[in-house]
Amino acid sequence: MAIVFVLVALLVVAVLVTGNWYVWRRLFRDTTAGPGPVRRIGAAVIAGGWLLFIGGMVASRVEAPFTLQRVLAWPGFLWLALTLYLVLALLVGELVRPVLRRLLERREAKPAPAPAPAHDLIPAGRPEGPEATGAATNATTTPDSAESGPAAADPAAGGSTAAGAAGTGAGPSRRLFVSRVVGGAAAAAAAGTVGYGTYGVLRGPKVKRVTVPLAKLPRAAHGYRIAVVSDIHLGPVLGRGFAQKVVDTVNSTQPDLIAVVGDLVDGSVRDLGPAAAPLAQLTARHGSFFVTGNHEYFSGAEQWVEEVRRLGLNPLENARTELPHFDLAGVNDLAGEDEGQGPDFARALGDRDRARACVLLAHQPVQIHEAVDHGVDLQLSGHTHGGQLWPGNLIARGANPTLAGLDRYGDTQLYVSRGAGAWGPPTRVGAPSDITVIELASRHA
Repeated sequence: MAIVFVLVALLVVAVLVTGNWYVWRRLFRDTTAGPGPVRRIGAAVIAGGWLLFIGGMVASRVEAPFTLQRVLAWPGFLWLALTLYLVLALLVGELVRPVLRRLLERREAKPAPAPAPAHDLIPAGRPEGPEATGAATNATTTPDSAESGPAAADPAAGGSTAAGAAGTGAGPSRRLFVSRVVGGAAAAAAAGTVGYGTYGVLRGPKVKRVTVPLAKLPRAAHGYRIAVVSDIHLGPVLGRGFAQKVVDTVNSTQPDLIAVVGDLVDGSVRDLGPAAAPLAQLTARHGSFFVTGNHEYFSGAEQWVEEVRRLGLNPLENARTELPHFDLAGVNDLAGEDEGQGPDFARALGDRDRARACVLLAHQPVQIHEAVDHGVDLQLSGHTHGGQLWPGNLIARGANPTLAGLDRYGDTQLYVSRGAGAWGPPTRVGAPSDITVIELASRHA
């Protein structure tokens, strides 16, 4: 097992080194005529970006002063996202590069238009005819004009060659020009992508509304609204201001019940308690409920369960509550198994009345199979972030039964939220954040 870990680690390091060398080469080496300060600055920027990222990760793990965590996390995580899209944009540029070169070659190969024929002008007072021709010939055949023979033609020819050389040598070569165009376009595309994706996260999640019919739901509960919030990820990057935006957005939907389905935080209560304080403002007719996600177990799950309880949320730790028209249950995240606090479906669902509809809060979509076995009607999950950064959705899709949205497994429906926040880079590309309002529909209505 240790050998496998070492081999995987070496592979990851090799990929990172190769990728960063490739970025440096295409953006800094290939766009300059030779060694110089630009190449050295490029190497320093790339190395510095990774040092900030690694420093931010280490500072978070060792619980360094929170101010230091914030200082390192912002540029470090943004550099991670920027590097991803620089590599992708430069790889696309490899397809554009030969096409651009060929276009330039064709443009240079076009023959220059022939000059218009020159017409001799006869000065005023000069006679026309053979005498004028003879006079002109004699005038040009003078001792001073001896240098205007073949020897004089050479400087003219040499001057023309020099001019042509200057035309190509004064500016960058064709290869250098293409590298600068492709590199500049790739850098602009990557920066624009990361900038727009970061703006989308910091702006706050948008509300998504989904209607879910439940066969066992009584008519009296038709139209019941559950606000589903997942993956807020309060931490060194997303803080109290972001939490306030999420709370304000949830409250604006006027839900009957609020479900916070895990990954609320990335850090300790000591550091993030003030950031989570706005959660006390959540308002719903039947209250707010919380289940743990895997990141709670990285941050001290027990202390966070007590903190959310203090803020007015109801933690469901492998537990169930009977609401007027359906059962609401919650199970711990799979990451809790390492601490002896894993999911216990039998405890949460084993003795319930299966004639009643049941809604289950479970952070990870992979828990759906246990939910099906226990007769759950609807499971509400998060965890996937919808992939967060394209093409991460391809990896996330392979690791989860449902990436995002509503799906059905036997008699059980699964809804997966893309989440309200972001982990790592505060950036989303191709997976916008959301708060979902699930409107339950009775088939008896």
